[in-house]
Amino acid sequence: MSSLRILSATARTVSILLAPKGARFEQPRPLDWTLAQLNKGAVRSGATDKTVVFVEGLDPAQDYRLKTPLGDLDFTTPPCAGLVEAASFGVTAEADDNTAALQAAVDAVPEGGTLRLAAGYHRTGPIFLKPHMTLWLPEGAVIAAHGDRAGWPILPPHDADGRVLSTWEGVPEAMFAAPITALSCDGLAITGRGILDAGGDRGDWWQWPKETRDGARRPRALYLAHGRDVILSGVTVRNAPSWTIHPYKCDDLKVSALRVENPPNSPNTDGLNPESCTNVAITGVAFSVGDDCIAIKAGKRRLEDNTHLAPCRDIVISHCLMERGHGAVVLGSEMSGDITAVTVQDCTFCQTDRGLRIKTRRGRGGTVADVKLSNVDMVDVPTPLAVNAFYFCDPDGRDDWVQSRQAAPVSDTTPHIRDISLCDVTATGVTLAAAAVLGLPEAPVTGITLKNCRVSYDPNAVADVPLMACNVPATRHAGVVVEFGDVQGTFTLLSDEKALTS
Repeated sequence: MSSLRILSATARTVSILLAPKGARFEQPRPLDWTLAQLNKGAVRSGATDKTVVFVEGLDPAQDYRLKTPLGDLDFTTPPCAGLVEAASFGVTAEADDNTAALQAAVDAVPEGGTLRLAAGYHRTGPIFLKPHMTLWLPEGAVIAAHGDRAGWPILPPHDADGRVLSTWEGVPEAMFAAPITALSCDGLAITGRGILDAGGDRGDWWQWPKETRDGARRPRALYLAHGRDVILSGVTVRNAPSWTIHPYKCDDLKVSALRVENPPNSPNTDGLNPESCTNVAITGVAFSVGDDCIAIKAGKRRLEDNTHLAPCRDIVISHCLMERGHGAVVLGSEMSGDITAVTVQDCTFCQTDRGLRIKTRRGRGGTVADVKLSNVDMVDVPTPLAVNAFYFCDPDGRDDWVQSRQAAPVSDTTPHIRDISLCDVTATGVTLAAAAVLGLPEAPVTGITLKNCRVSYDPNAVADVPLMACNVPATRHAGVVVEFGDVQGTFTLLSDEKALTS
């Protein structure tokens, strides 16, 4: 079925899904569109080769009609309480450091207003956005973080009320503020065809990936915490010091038409990590990163206080392109607060190490359940489905109590994985295994179903391990490999399918 609907709208931008039946991130063929302002006539037109159309430069509180081969779509842009020009506060492309001027411009935005950055390359340190504002980065505008962390603000693990402010690998820890940080960010929008260059390739951020400096962990590129009704649309986010976009405890988050890009060798630069978030829609986003493309998190259990744990649920990912990451869509390994109701559909995974990847280990507790992946094409993905309950992360990850294949007592620290379905999946160029499932003997993986899944293998494949766990044998051209799990269905060889239909 074709889809034509608004993904998100701000006072001056709109993001629209324009997807014929069967389309993924790209259109089967370019589609023409025309945008008319109802009291003025046509204001914009074009042809799109992507399934998400993003348009900027609209007028606030105006009625528009988009005409497309899939039909017409009417919408009204929200009102704007006032447009603030960053240049009016001294933000310029010539300045070596715009931090103070840009922060002053943010502070001047009225509730419901918009801050616009002019075209140009603007150097800055971290800035803090506020709720009920829009940051508009139009095409040609670049926010570029400098690489000098002297004086760089640090977020404490908790605020004065005990609320978690910053997390690192699922637990509250001090962290350098991101180049753009928003705390208590209800009603925030960051939009436009501009660029946030977080400066990971400047300074020393990539030289101490698992360490601390000045008592703090590395910053994200964009960090959002404790927000409702948040929009991210259109922008390119690149060169992250660590994870790229990290929403924490956000509800009703709409992400569309973004491009997320980091060098392949940049350490732990996941693309988008919704942590303990609910009602998240990620549509038409292109990823090319140094680690996982999308990594869904729900906190990590500790021996002491675990009040930081909260579920991550109701996540819908569609029409995205994920390239060259370690995993395309990853759940865990920090999943102690439960990850449930995740839908992935109409996407393309290209040259990621794994396709759908679920990872956990003893000690985590929590549940991963109700995960549906459908209408997905995977190209040159060594292992399209990887489920691993023996993931050897953390300093004790290779210890015998974690890696033993003997059943351990079941407790609230035992992780559970169930109800994972793959439907209408085509994976070409597989090297290791179509699916590798390794559950715990005391908590086997249950309810994995494979329906209309097809695979072809790379003839030049070299055997390797499909899962990051101890004592996993290398495989090559394996089909569905299962230990301590229940899988219904299989992957059909594309060559067999062609033989039957010829």
